[in-house]
Amino acid sequence: MSQFGNFHDFCRDSTLPVCNLFLENTGSQFSGELKKCPLMGFAVGSGRVRNMGSVLLCAIAVLVTGLLYWMSERKKAAVGRREMQVFLVAYAVVSIAEIFSVGGFLTDRKIIVWFSAVHIGAIAATCWLLLINAIVGYQLMDDGTPLSIGLTVTSALAVLVGVAYVAIDTGVNYSGEFKTTNPAELKNYALYVLYLLFPLLLVVAYFILESVLVLGVLKETRPLVLLSISGLLFVIGQVFNFVVSVHLCNATAGKIDGSLFETFFVLLSVVTLWFFWSSITEDEWPDDPMNPTLISEQNYA
Repeated sequence: MSQFGNFHDFCRDSTLPVCNLFLENTGSQFSGELKKCPLMGFAVGSGRVRNMGSVLLCAIAVLVTGLLYWMSERKKAAVGRREMQVFLVAYAVVSIAEIFSVGGFLTDRKIIVWFSAVHIGAIAATCWLLLINAIVGYQLMDDGTPLSIGLTVTSALAVLVGVAYVAIDTGVNYSGEFKTTNPAELKNYALYVLYLLFPLLLVVAYFILESVLVLGVLKETRPLVLLSISGLLFVIGQVFNFVVSVHLCNATAGKIDGSLFETFFVLLSVVTLWFFWSSITEDEWPDDPMNPTLISEQNYA
């Protein structure tokens, strides 16, 4: 039997925002019979935060993203500076949505569904922006212009809204067009494509395009090390989330699972990715009076 479109095993073993769209109104996105090892987390006051580690790391990710945004702002002559900043904003939105979608402290199912939908849509939009950043590096059109930024933002918003709509419709069944075809298996072909396959293809395309750019156009090899590390960190994060998660949960009696490490390694991947981008861009304008090359030429003259 084909497993295409089937979320049952993923939702049984991992903590994913998409799983919130399938569960009945049980009072928490982590309760019910579906989870093999439900996250219990830690008691906070009169309540409980079931995924405390991810919540804290997401908050740190937002702060780190703000720092990277500021550092990008200082790179006035960098190719794709504005497009990179748009990507960072999108990643911050993913981190904020993740706090509420898989944090495990919300109890109203409708609110959980909406945050989960935004989270899923933001993931797709962020991966789309990743591909846009790769294309910008080829200088097919002037980067940083109103046209370039407008196309970047508009297309990303279209992806976010489109994917989020499918997720919301799945969770509350507005139209019935995206309902789970087999509740026993949690089969949903639309979300399987939009949440898993579409972002994966975008990420793979990004790394291929950037590898070609670095090796074929720029004739450099050192930036490829940073790009490879970023890709490796991303893969490690997914392994923790989809493979190791249930084993961590069982070993810690439900205190943590792989989603914590997925958040951590994806953050490291984004940071490494930023340094890769920084390594293949210019820091100063060619005619900047503080450009060391220009200063040495003036002294020589």
